[in-house]
Formats: sequence, C-alpha cells, structure tokens
Amino acid sequence: MGDRWHIEVDRSLCVGSAQCLHHAPDGFRLDTTRRSRPLTPDVDANERVLEAAECCPTEAITITLRDGGEAVFPPEE
Repeated sequence: MGDRWHIEVDRSLCVGSAQCLHHAPDGFRLDTTRRSRPLTPDVDANERVLEAAECCPTEAITITLRDGGEAVFPPEE
C-alpha cells in the first residue's frame, strides 16, 4: 500500500464493542470511558487497521489519506 493514513474515531458513535482492538490491537485502545482511540493517529496503511474500521458496528472509525485527505474508509460514493 505505501500510503500514510490518518485515523479518527468519532467518540459520540463509539459504543466500546472493542472490535477495533480485536482486529488491530496495535492500532487502538479503549480509554477509561470504554471509547476507542487510535494509539497513533497517523500510521502506514495496513490491512488490520482497515479491517478494524470495516468491522466497527457503528462505523465510528474513519480513515483518510494523510497527504490529501481523500477517504479510504468509509469510501466516498
């Protein structure tokens, strides 16, 4: 993939299901309110982070290209 991604979690949508931790344990953590946060907001593109976003039951995780801001997930329609 070679790109850099910017990860955000909409904490108003996050329900603390921990699916992100299951799919990308090195990418996310739950805070004391059981809401997800990216460990590092800017990461190298990788399948595990994308899988975490795709599996989030509330679609609280968004991924954009670090340079340019184009949507990676959810994809623009």
